[in-house]
Formats: sequence, structure tokens, C-alpha cells
Amino acid sequence: MSWLTEFVRPKIRTLLGRKDVPENLWHQCPACQQMIFQRDLDANLKVCTHCGHHMRASARERLAWTFDDGAFTIIDTPRAPQDPLRFRDQKRYSDRLKDAREKTKLEEAIVVGHGLLGGRKTVVAAMAFDFMAGSMGAGVGEGIVAAAKLAVLQQAPFIIYTASGGARMQEGAISLMQMPRTTIATQMVKEAGLPFIVVLTDPTTGGVTASFAMLGDIQIAEPGALIGFAGARVIEQTVREKLPEGFQRSEYLFEHGIVDMIINRLEMRATLSRLVGLLAPVAPAATDLAA
Repeated sequence: MSWLTEFVRPKIRTLLGRKDVPENLWHQCPACQQMIFQRDLDANLKVCTHCGHHMRASARERLAWTFDDGAFTIIDTPRAPQDPLRFRDQKRYSDRLKDAREKTKLEEAIVVGHGLLGGRKTVVAAMAFDFMAGSMGAGVGEGIVAAAKLAVLQQAPFIIYTASGGARMQEGAISLMQMPRTTIATQMVKEAGLPFIVVLTDPTTGGVTASFAMLGDIQIAEPGALIGFAGARVIEQTVREKLPEGFQRSEYLFEHGIVDMIINRLEMRATLSRLVGLLAPVAPAATDLAA
């Protein structure tokens, strides 16, 4: 080591002041590997500015991107019993819940909010994949039921963003019972004559796909989203055939009529606003009420 590195360089750094570069200043696109300035990525709703790849988003971001002016009110959903089976694998289920809540600042893998979309009252639920892979347990079931009841109460359309790895294994049969519960909840909305719109995001799999996620009046998917029930490798091993290119991606499902439309995230709010305006029941005019 010379006197330049041992003495001069530290002195210069001390005089000029060393500024630490934030770790989240740049983000690398997982699809094209290009580096994107985080501010540009946020402004583009987490869609790659180079290749258009749709990156995963948080539940709160989904709500902010959907409602008018990003203004909405989050409702408190009923609390489900904690660790009903006293489940433990490598870690206690109660500890996993605690860790997930500390990490995401959420109580469960779903956030329900209500506000205005295109000037019309709307209820929106967004699943949080970063909370135990968006797995559906009793807490998520309670959230969807509460959202459906609120939509009926407000006579408002119900929109849900799905993002899940399936049922929550730590709750056993209790998690499986959420499939019929959520199905009945969506039926309540339909019987009230209100639109139920599902936005399938990456990934939507397992019991969520096998229940409410495929029951929307309109099925929308984001570009390139993984949508399916069982994994592709499991299917290949079962049927003993190589699956088609792009199998279980939103584009493949659209071509085969399972998805109604694929909408870029930058156009999602405008599309949902238009659909809500077309499908939602027309509110009676003030003159009609007076009569």
C-alpha cells in the first residue's frame, strides 16, 4: 500500500464527503436483463420500459393504480382463527404468519378497498403474492366474502386482482373450504345484478384458479401472466407429452377462449372504468326517486 491509498485518498474522501448510493436506485428487468431507473419504473407502473415485461406489484399498488386519483379506503376484514391446526414443518405456522406480517405490513394475503372508478362506487380486492405466496387460507376467504358483501351493500361492481400460489397448506382442509366459500361470495354479487370482474396477474395458480378466479363476468389478464391449476412439469409427467410453447401463459389462454382480453397495465384503469360503466346497473335519476 502506498501513501496515496493510505493517506491521500481518505483525506480527499473526508473533504469531499462520500455519498452512499441507495440500493434500490436501479432495477434489473427479469425478462430482458436491462437496467431501469427505479423512478422511471415506478412511473411506468412497474412495466419494463425496454421490453414491456409486467413485473409483480403489491396489493396496495394495485388499488392505487385502479381508483380515481389513487384515492381509496381500506376496510378491516374479519380476523380468521390463528393457526387452527397448530401446524409445524420446518417452522411454526404462527411464526410464518408473524414474519409475513412484519415483512409486508399486511394482516393477510389480501387487501380490500372501496372508492371511485370512473366516478362510480367500486369495490376492489387485491391479493398480495408477497404474503406467503398469496396462498388462500381462511383469512383470504374472509376478505373476499367481506368484499362481496360490501359490493352488494353499496350496489357497486366488484373487481379482484388475483395473485396466488394456491391453497395454504398449513390450514389443511380449512383452506380447501375457502374454494366453495369464495364461489358463493361471487355468486352473491352476480345475483344482485352487479358486475364481477377478475384481473388475472402473474402468477394465478392452484385452488384460486379452481374457484373464484375463473368465475368473472369478464376475465382480464395481464400480458405474460402465468395462469393455471397444476404446474406444467406435473402435467407433462401425467399426460406424458410435451406441452405447447407458452402453455399456461395469458396469451395461450386468450387464444383458446379462457381469457376474454389481455390488457396492458398502463391501460388497465381506463379499461376497467369503461367496463364498469357498461356493466354496472344504472342508478335511478333524482326525478324518478321523487316520483
